[in-house]
Amino acid sequence: MKGEVIKYAEDFTSGESLVLQELRAHCYAHYEDSSMLSGFFQGRVLSMLSHMIRPRVVLEIGTYLGYSALCFAEGLASGGKVITLDIQEDTNRVAREFVSKTEYRDKIEFQLGIAAEIIPTLPESFDLVFIDADKPNYSNYYNLVFDRVRPGGFIIADNVLWSGKVIEAEKDENTQALHDFNRMVLADERVANVLLPIRDGLMVVRKK
Repeated sequence: MKGEVIKYAEDFTSGESLVLQELRAHCYAHYEDSSMLSGFFQGRVLSMLSHMIRPRVVLEIGTYLGYSALCFAEGLASGGKVITLDIQEDTNRVAREFVSKTEYRDKIEFQLGIAAEIIPTLPESFDLVFIDADKPNYSNYYNLVFDRVRPGGFIIADNVLWSGKVIEAEKDENTQALHDFNRMVLADERVANVLLPIRDGLMVVRKK
């Protein structure tokens, strides 16, 4: 029943662009780790959130194939941009190729390297930060960007339910890191948050 309800929700959700369709098909056909892609429904949620927030600057930590960066770019304010960070050259090359096919080619800035080293060098403040990278560093990324997020701005973290493993008594390193991150956010009196059980879990955090 759950799968049927999810399909119903997807069937009654506005469609993605042709480039996003092509990118999603390319990922599923060529990558064993295709579960890392945001995918159709979550991508539409990210796009909707971006349209609601109308960010001038989005910082994305974890590019993968550029699907989520394109979704965020759809809702940018006039003159806005997405800065997306990643460490994998091969997937970054594919992301750049797909982005180059779109109207957002000049609105998405790719930076390749270690995110924790790049973030302090960025001069911008952020309206929206999306964390979707190595799980043990989620809390570190949150703390690194927090003072750079404008009051009223948002931090969104992906995979915070980790296939439901966060509720299990025995937790591996990634699971424990995500559980600790969730607890840290909930205890942070500087923010309000909601954990959305969409796909693998989206933690949406608003800075007060």
